[in-house]
Amino acid sequence: MPTDQATVQQISTRGGGTMRAGEALAAGIHSRTLTALRDAGALTQLSRGVYRWAALPMIDDPDLVVVAKRIPKAVVCLISALAMHGLTTQIPHVVHLALPRTARRPVLDHPPIEVHRFSTAIFAAGITTVEHSGTPIRVYGPEKTLADCFRFRNHVGLDVVVEALRAYRSRRGASLQRVLEFARICRVEAGMRPYLEATA
Repeated sequence: MPTDQATVQQISTRGGGTMRAGEALAAGIHSRTLTALRDAGALTQLSRGVYRWAALPMIDDPDLVVVAKRIPKAVVCLISALAMHGLTTQIPHVVHLALPRTARRPVLDHPPIEVHRFSTAIFAAGITTVEHSGTPIRVYGPEKTLADCFRFRNHVGLDVVVEALRAYRSRRGASLQRVLEFARICRVEAGMRPYLEATA
């Protein structure tokens, strides 16, 4: 057990303190060992099949880490992305995720997720990677997120979109041109332009 525990700790450390059960199993660790380490307090279970080494500091938003570990091809979008970029006062109650239309629907017991299907071109545009507690999180950049939110304005709320546009415009380095480029990709340029000009 001490050897197994050291191996689990190494795997967790490599993943920024968080690991999937599959990573441990691939290294020859039995699932019973993970259960025993969890019960002993050495591991904290964040979700089914996702663990964090308990001796490390807790992370600010474990839901994002769980999603990145369990659904690595997904991209954080809409209100969840606005929150990551500090462009909204809304507190997301689910993690909003983008997936290509052809991708299988993910099954996740926790955290609650809301999946949005994007065409290939719209899905691929504007993806950035942010390091969060040692875990890389795929998220749309601020400009793409604004265009997406306008595209889904009936879902997220036009007031949320306008608030986000104002917050973005007040930032140093804000680029109206970049927002319009993504609005063009998302096919909402004509509708979005007056709102961008109104928040100037």
